[in-house]
Amino acid sequence: MNAPDHLTTARLLLRRPLRSDAELIFNRYASDPEVAKFLGWPRHTSIEHTHLFLDFSDKEWERWPAGPYLIESGEDGRLLGSTGLNFKAPDRAMTGYVLAKEAWGFGYATEALSAIARVGDALDIGELFALCHRDHRASHRVLEKCGFVRQPKHIERAHFPNLGAGSCADALCYVRYTVPLAKKKLASIPS
Repeated sequence: MNAPDHLTTARLLLRRPLRSDAELIFNRYASDPEVAKFLGWPRHTSIEHTHLFLDFSDKEWERWPAGPYLIESGEDGRLLGSTGLNFKAPDRAMTGYVLAKEAWGFGYATEALSAIARVGDALDIGELFALCHRDHRASHRVLEKCGFVRQPKHIERAHFPNLGAGSCADALCYVRYTVPLAKKKLASIPS
């Protein structure tokens, strides 16, 4: 079973990235130092880095039932950021999100991450997790609003390449387990 290429929420469209999105991704969020500060991947310093992300995205969608999604405004189609699933095993995946600065503070992260969590439930991902820099309090709140629970004894060193030299830091692990209710269907996810 595969996730749909497009998902809709009350205010957003989440869709699989296309090769033609490279320039928008680069300009809207991937090259912005402030946006990339707490991310686990290096800020894009050239459009070639964005092309590498798109290659990665295509490979993830070929190998697994889902992969990265771009986040667009449902109202005007503006690219707001990205989210998605990064599978570690068929029943275990990591998630996260990134938003352009102009999209901060409007609840888009919570809305997009909630949709991704529902995809994880529908795909029977037993453990959906996110790593978050200990100082990124806004992301702590988003994860908690989306049903992720901080694992108090699970703190690991993670690479945050945009924080400069010695960019390894403590990362908090947040986990959301699939609720073992009746079998969910992808048809129940808004598309």
